Formats: sequence, C-alpha cells, structure tokens
Amino acid sequence: MSIEVNNESGVEVDEAAIQRLATFALDQMHVHPEAELAIVFVDEAAMEQLHVQWMDEPGPTDVLSFPMDELRPGTEEDPTPAGLLGDIVVCPQVAVAQAATAGHSPLDEMQLLTCHGILHLLGFDHAEPDDEREMFGLQREILAAFAGADERR
Repeated sequence: MSIEVNNESGVEVDEAAIQRLATFALDQMHVHPEAELAIVFVDEAAMEQLHVQWMDEPGPTDVLSFPMDELRPGTEEDPTPAGLLGDIVVCPQVAVAQAATAGHSPLDEMQLLTCHGILHLLGFDHAEPDDEREMFGLQREILAAFAGADERR
C-alpha cells in the first residue's frame, strides 16, 4: 500500500499509528496492495474552507473524503484493482474536542475518523439508516480488530 500521511495542522499527530490503522483497514477491505491513499491533517481554517467549498456547509468538520478511482471493497479471492483510492482530510482540533465528548483519546478519535474516511472512499455512506448501520458496524469491527492486532505488535 502506498499511504502518505501529512500533518499540516500544527497539532501533534501520531502519523505512524494512523498509517498502521489505514494499512490494516485497507487490508481488511481487501484493497489491492498497490492502491494509493493520502491522509492530510489540516487546521480548522483550512478544514472550514474545504467544508464550505465542497459541502456548502459553514464551519470546520472532522473529516472529509475525496475519492479518485471509485474503488470498492474486494474479497480475499478478488481484491480491488490497483488504483488511486483518494484523499482523506482530518481536522485534529475538531477530533480533540470530539474525543473529549466521547470519553476517549484524541488518537482513538483520529483513527476512527481515518477509518470512517476510508469507508467513504470505498463507497460506504450513512445518509440512510440501513446504510448508517452497515457503515458504522463495519467501522466498529475494523477498529476493534485493529486494537487487538496493534496491542499484539
């Protein structure tokens, strides 16, 4: 996997942990090993600009996903083709606030947002209740499996 992580936010981010989670999630979704993904951490001002430009909504948000080749999850026998998965943009300042509300660490929140972004890049959405159950259930499964695998590292 080619996973590029850039922190332009001014907030400390454990880029190695984010990269491990992204690699794990893509592997779980049977994404081709040569697929490419970019994850960028930006400050609130940059995120607000993107949120207004692309979603026509005011204020910063936690995560935005920008798919490129519209890849979909594969299977063990038939992984996705190689290609450009897309970009995920995360705002650590928003993640820190959400983590405090949720009662977990900022890193846990940033990993959740990264996983959420990956699922969006793979075509999952949460606009409808059934889709939300599927996407959030898969997100929980991936994060729980990753936590177990990362502890054994």
